[in-house]
Amino acid sequence: MTIELRGRGIVPGYAEGEALVSHETISGWGGIDPATGTIIERRHELFGVCFTGKVLVFPGAKGSSGWSGFFQSTRLLGTAPLAMVFTTMTTKAALGAVVTRVPAMSEFDRDPVDVIKTGDWVVVAADQGLLTVAPAS
Repeated sequence: MTIELRGRGIVPGYAEGEALVSHETISGWGGIDPATGTIIERRHELFGVCFTGKVLVFPGAKGSSGWSGFFQSTRLLGTAPLAMVFTTMTTKAALGAVVTRVPAMSEFDRDPVDVIKTGDWVVVAADQGLLTVAPAS
């Protein structure tokens, strides 16, 4: 059974793929390695996990204004997530999504971090404000 969430499209576009869910905010500067698309923040729950080619689902951005620059680097280096889905809209997260140039959504009718599990198949239709989740078996 699929689950639908309604939200606000931040960066237009369509993507579908496997979800990678973080229950913790993600730091750009010092928190990710743009060359590998890996979370390198030592105390983060996803330390050592690669987000390249995944739909990155997370509460939001933390850290300095350099957050967006590090995520832009993932686009330039070919290590970006497939799409970004975040709970809390901030200028940092919005700018990061824009410069990464992947479909992105926020401001959902339900918290995607609570609804989506790592491994679920997620369809991000940012233009329509629709996120569809097919739970992994």
